[in-house]
Amino acid sequence: MPDAIVLDLDGVIVDTEEVWDRERRAYAAAHGGTWRDEATRAMQGMSSAEWSAYLRDELGVDRDPRQISREVAAAVVAHVRDELPLLPGASAAVRTLAGRWPLAVASSANREVIDAVLDGAALTACFGATVSSEEVARGKPAPDVYLAAAARLGVEPASCAAVEDSSNGLRAAHAAGMVVIATPNRAFPPAADALELARVVVGGLRDVTPELVASL
Repeated sequence: MPDAIVLDLDGVIVDTEEVWDRERRAYAAAHGGTWRDEATRAMQGMSSAEWSAYLRDELGVDRDPRQISREVAAAVVAHVRDELPLLPGASAAVRTLAGRWPLAVASSANREVIDAVLDGAALTACFGATVSSEEVARGKPAPDVYLAAAARLGVEPASCAAVEDSSNGLRAAHAAGMVVIATPNRAFPPAADALELARVVVGGLRDVTPELVASL
């Protein structure tokens, strides 16, 4: 049985992948950038430092990456505070799982977005640790954010289950040595080879029951 569970945020607890995509597109258009078809998937899992540099270097946005990150994240936070798009059953699932295991969040979202989502959903107390990939050396698909989450919980990565929805997230959790549960993102489905890394595939976090986790 796993000793802890590490959850992604966007696409697992809250449906903000499309919010990020919309805000990045709008920011690029407003600041001299040119959007590319491959940009959305390319940035999934990147840390804030990585995707903001991508907007500048690859899409031509005429701003410093730190400014890009700060202003795009502020727009996402404003959306979350105005209308928190929790995924169906996610809040109840988090509370149920927190009654059995230590939980952590390992997210590519900026710290202020993580805090706004968990505070808005009244779920902050359910998590023993939360890690943003901007706080580690590399974003997903590197395992850094998952390794940091396990370290902050005081458990071995190999004793953790991870819940992920995206290609780079699945790869990151698997590279960390965790048992991976996939909840495929409907708007941006993971690649087949990434999905194969999961021990089990379910329809959403509401399907990640204590019985399912115990069976891993």
